[in-house]
Amino acid sequence: MTAEVAFKQYPVRTVVATGYTAGYESTGKTKDHPLYGITFSGLTVQRGILSTIAADPSVFPLGTVLYVPDYGYGIVMDTGGAIKGHKIDLYYETVDEVYNDWGKKSTDVYVIEEGDGSVSKKDLAYWEDQISSQALPAFNQK
Repeated sequence: MTAEVAFKQYPVRTVVATGYTAGYESTGKTKDHPLYGITFSGLTVQRGILSTIAADPSVFPLGTVLYVPDYGYGIVMDTGGAIKGHKIDLYYETVDEVYNDWGKKSTDVYVIEEGDGSVSKKDLAYWEDQISSQALPAFNQK
């Protein structure tokens, strides 16, 4: 089954997606900065069954859950100075992963649920449970 079939019930948006890290090259913060790895929402960046996405909150409000083919599920937890309009930033742990696994490309994303402008640890736990219990399709994730 392809993503197009599994996710046909969800709205599709075309975006330009880039990768980013918590590091200086992406955020201007070094590991000794008190806000290193902390997103606009106040939560720590993460890459796993549900990963951090940065987006323009006027397009994808905080808390929006997206499925990105070849990346997996993500939740909008962050914003960015260069992330305006239909652009998103996908969190990776290392610069090598950004370049080797993603780079920059135009892609369709599936809007699983639009956020309300906030995101909490409880929200993360809820969506991680939905994905791991297979209430949502779970495949094609890195």
